Amino acid sequence: MKRLTAVFLAIVMVLSLAACTGGNEPADNGGNTEPSQSHTEEAIAPNTTPAGSKILVAYFSATNNTEGVAQQLANGLGADLYEITPEKPYTDEDLAYGNSNSRSSVEMNDPAARPAISGSVENMEQYDVVFIGYPIWWGEAPQIISTFIESYDFSGKTIVAFCTSASSGFGNSDSALRSAAKGAKWLDGHRFAAGASADEVMAWANGLGIN
Repeated sequence: MKRLTAVFLAIVMVLSLAACTGGNEPADNGGNTEPSQSHTEEAIAPNTTPAGSKILVAYFSATNNTEGVAQQLANGLGADLYEITPEKPYTDEDLAYGNSNSRSSVEMNDPAARPAISGSVENMEQYDVVFIGYPIWWGEAPQIISTFIESYDFSGKTIVAFCTSASSGFGNSDSALRSAAKGAKWLDGHRFAAGASADEVMAWANGLGIN
């Protein structure tokens, strides 16, 4: 009788231990035996370009204001830097916005104008993310930026525009560019004042979640 009691108690203990062990498993992990923490991280991660993306910062700067922002971006993101250089440089007379006959005025009044660019980006296909910077001219991107956009295939790439101006906002300055870069994913652009600090520039860039 004592042996039967001992055997019965042993069986009860084994069943109790098995029940406790089963209770420590995740309630529902879809058959995944990895810790459930990974699912939490996926749920809160932003829907952005994967980390480790190859980044290019391309810019056109007539008076060096956009160049400063572009350099800060490239340094902060560890990106390659490319200057969009016009084949025919702009002179002060060309940039006389108050003169309707100046080169810049004539170009901006002609939607088909495409100022030629000197040189090109080597191996554009290697870049996953392309920042494109420019000064605001009459509320829009200079026509040379359209020349740049139309010179490459941006399919599958992420594009982020940024601009500099004395007072004008970013507005719809990239609307024409978006239609020209078919197949690209565009993130919201940003306007910077001349002399924007590196902290300001990188606060915006880091908020995009691409690095």
